[in-house]
Amino acid sequence: MNSLLITSTEESTGKTAIALALATLASAQGASVGYMKPKGTRLQSNVGKILDEDPMLARDLLDSTDDLAEMEPVIYSPTFIENAIRGQEDPDALRDRVAENFAHLATDRDLMVVEGGGSYTTGGIIGLTDADVANVLDSKVLLVATYREPGDVDDVLAAAESFGDRLGGVLFNAVKDADYDRVSTDVVPFLESRGIPVYGVLPRKRELAGLTVSALAKELGAQLVTPNVPTDGYIERFVVGAMGAEAALSQFRRTKAAAMITGGDRTDIQTAALEAPGITCLLLTGGFQPPGAVVGKAAERGVPILLMQTDTMTTIERAEDVIRSGRTRDEETVASMRELLAAHADVDAILQ
Repeated sequence: MNSLLITSTEESTGKTAIALALATLASAQGASVGYMKPKGTRLQSNVGKILDEDPMLARDLLDSTDDLAEMEPVIYSPTFIENAIRGQEDPDALRDRVAENFAHLATDRDLMVVEGGGSYTTGGIIGLTDADVANVLDSKVLLVATYREPGDVDDVLAAAESFGDRLGGVLFNAVKDADYDRVSTDVVPFLESRGIPVYGVLPRKRELAGLTVSALAKELGAQLVTPNVPTDGYIERFVVGAMGAEAALSQFRRTKAAAMITGGDRTDIQTAALEAPGITCLLLTGGFQPPGAVVGKAAERGVPILLMQTDTMTTIERAEDVIRSGRTRDEETVASMRELLAAHADVDAILQ
C-alpha cells in the first residue's frame, strides 16, 4: 500500500481539488483508493454535527462507504484549538487515533490519499503538522505551491526542508499567464538544482480561480435583486466601497472580476461601481433595498445585485471566508483539475 500526503505552502492553493483529482485518476487506473483528512479544517454543520465537506465529497467521488468520522479523526475547529492551548487535548492520543484510523481505512487499499491541513504548518499546537502526519503515516509528500512573486520560492524551500526525504516533489498551481514562463524556465530549474523535483506547473483556470455570482449568493444566502440579470460571471476578489464616489470609481477601475461590497444606502458608491468594467456584481449590506434607478442601471449594464441583511463588516468577513476557504468544490471542479493534471503534470511520477 502506498500513501501520498498532499500539503501546501498556504491556504487556498487548490489542494483539495488536486488531492481528489489524483485519487480519482488512480481509481480510474484500477487502483483501490482511500482518502483521509486527519485534520478537518473546512467545517460545515451537517445535522447538528460539525463536519468537513472535503471527506464527504471524496466519499461520493470514490464510491466509498468509509465512516466520515474515521476519515477525519481531528476536528480542527477554533474551540479545539483553544482547548489544545489550555492543555486539554492529548497530542499522543490524537496521534494514535490518526494512526489507528489510517490503518483501518488502508486495509485492502492500493493507495491512500491523505489531505493536509490549511497549510503545512497547521496542527503544530498538537504536534500534528503535515510533516508530523507524514511521519506517523509513512507517507510520501506532494507539496502544492502558488507563485505570485519571486519571494514565494522562499516558502517552497522552507516547506521542503520541513519534510526532508519524505518530499516527493512540488506542484505549482494556478500560475498566471504572465508568470508561467518565468516559473517554468527560472523557478523550476532553480528548485531542481537544489534537489527538489517539480512535477508540473498548472496554469490558472478561471473556473477554478473564482466562483460565480450564483455560487456566491448561495454560499452567503444573499437575495438576488436583479432576477433577469445573468449570474454566471466570475468573482475572484472583493472590493469595499467605503470612501467618496470619485475615489471609489478610481479604485474600482483598477480591479477586475470583483464583487463590490457597500451599504445598501450608499447609492453614490453603487452608481460609481456600475461605471467600472471590472465589477462583476454589487453586494449590498444592511438590508437596504437599492433605489429603482440603481436597479435599472444594473440591469442595463448586466451587473447583478445581491442583498445581505447583515452589516458591512460581517458581510466582508463572510465573503472573504468564502474566497479563503476555497471555491465551491464539486465533481465538476475535480474533473477540471484532472484535465489540468493530465496536460501539465507528471501524474505517473506523483502516484508512483
